[in-house]
Amino acid sequence: MKIAVDVMGGDFAPKAIVEGALLAANELTEQVRIVLIGNQADIQEVLGERTLPATIEIVHTTEVIAMGEHPTKALSQKPNSSIGVGFKLLKERVVDAFCSAGNTGAMHVGALFSVKAVEGLIRPAIVGFAPQVSGKMAVLLDIGANADCKPEMLEQFGEIGSLYAQYTHGVDNPRVALVNIGEEEQKGSLVAQAAHQLMKATKKYNFIGNLEGKELFTDKADVIVCDGFTGNVILKMGESIYDILKSRGVDDEFVNHMNYEAAGGSPILGVNGNVIIAHGISSPLAIKSMILLAKRQVESDVYTKIKQALS
Repeated sequence: MKIAVDVMGGDFAPKAIVEGALLAANELTEQVRIVLIGNQADIQEVLGERTLPATIEIVHTTEVIAMGEHPTKALSQKPNSSIGVGFKLLKERVVDAFCSAGNTGAMHVGALFSVKAVEGLIRPAIVGFAPQVSGKMAVLLDIGANADCKPEMLEQFGEIGSLYAQYTHGVDNPRVALVNIGEEEQKGSLVAQAAHQLMKATKKYNFIGNLEGKELFTDKADVIVCDGFTGNVILKMGESIYDILKSRGVDDEFVNHMNYEAAGGSPILGVNGNVIIAHGISSPLAIKSMILLAKRQVESDVYTKIKQALS
């Protein structure tokens, strides 16, 4: 197994990325190799007198896609960027997963242009994770790829989210819920009402109905479906709760799972490959978690399961 990591992406690159890869290598077997994609001189500067373990290799690149660059334009104008090369290696199956804390738009566009969306899927989604009071983590999608969604898209998010929970989290017959402002199926926006009817009628997964905001963390559902606008608000709210309570000296296991470093990254679900996006401010610990998440996702072969389900 080979997991490629964009060394040049993120607010604290390349140092945080290299240090995170070294942390991950300490916890991985020799069968898992980490491929660092980026400027070799910059990587060596971070290493100093240290040498890379045998399980880490470098693919040298000369260009960088900055955080504020236009995704499509940057990818076309910078083919030798760390993101561009990462997707080339993923498309050619040289690596099994590609991870980056860099330009989110470039990662999303790159995935669609290289490995492409699974046939039959309207739009891929970005997955987040919502901690539950039971200690489990629920799958939350979408968290930002699709700010506006049609009912049919939300219904499909339920299906691919259910498959992800089943094969990556090991949940048997995952409970799928739709974020709404009330339990009744007549509640919410016109999109939410229409999505509810589609999800209620499907036989592809275990739809349990609407989920109110007060129930997001109560272990009522294994998969939480919403549009990307709502999902991003939920995700950022959770992160802010962690930051506020940490600043006040609160150390709580449930709250600690809201720390972005715990999950490490967010998979793009519904493309023909394993693509993980990390937070731009990712620390070495977050990068380590991202790499370990990528390993679990590769082992689950979930993108193939989604492809088979939608074919």
